Amino acid sequence: MNRLLLFLPLAVLLMSCTAEPRSAIDFETLEENLQQRIADFNGDAGVFVHHLPTGREISIQGDTLFPTASMIKVPLAVRIAELVEDGSLHYDSLHTYEDRLYYPGSDLVASMKAGETIDLRKMVFLSLSFSDNTASLWMQELGGTGTMVNEAMARLGLEHTRVNSRTEGRQEDFRRYGWGQTTPREMTRLMEMIYRGEVINPERSEELYRLLSKTLWDGTALAVIPVTVNVASKQGAVSASRSETAVVNAPSGDFVFTVITKNQQDRSWDDDNEGFELIRDVTRLLWEAFEQ
Repeated sequence: MNRLLLFLPLAVLLMSCTAEPRSAIDFETLEENLQQRIADFNGDAGVFVHHLPTGREISIQGDTLFPTASMIKVPLAVRIAELVEDGSLHYDSLHTYEDRLYYPGSDLVASMKAGETIDLRKMVFLSLSFSDNTASLWMQELGGTGTMVNEAMARLGLEHTRVNSRTEGRQEDFRRYGWGQTTPREMTRLMEMIYRGEVINPERSEELYRLLSKTLWDGTALAVIPVTVNVASKQGAVSASRSETAVVNAPSGDFVFTVITKNQQDRSWDDDNEGFELIRDVTRLLWEAFEQ
């Protein structure tokens, strides 16, 4: 046997022992930098971060209510997963599209013709990965309306994450927050529960986590994170609010965070919209602090 091969494991061990240790994370400076970045934002913004290896959290308006925009599609998918688990629905079941389901926009499901069918698994995939509004509203209906989705969130201990649109008794909330509402802390908590296998059971959580790891919309938080790192995420955007929630499977340890804005002055839809820039900057500050 080649003697060099005998010494290779020892050499690797010695190198790992003598390598310069990774410096401790400076959470105080990180929070100061996040506070300063948010203070410069023209509007209201909230951030909640949970660094899983240390258990440390940073909350900046973390318990303030914000619009979810398309992030509400995560609770919708959770409700569908509940019904799949109890046998009321099946991911491979076919559903027939009707003209009444049409929601204006560039959705793929909205381009279907009346009478065409789609299976539930593809519907959920399009909702989470493509953020298809027509598919999502269809899921809300299949889930027993927003009322039943809200009950699902309450069962998870989430008091503020609620569907407002097309939901009885929530008209005032709809006027204020739109389709849904949440806080940065609760949205982060929901994503973490999916990551930990605590939503329904590990199997259903894993299905949701895999879908959330396949987003088409990678121009904000994901634009900052190396493509070799898996990220489970959901984005949201309406004229005065931009948001993103994500679990980052980082090399030095996973972390979960949510950034949400409201009352933005910049209501453009360009890539350099101030809300999109804020999400990228917050993600960059987190990545540099945790992966330095």
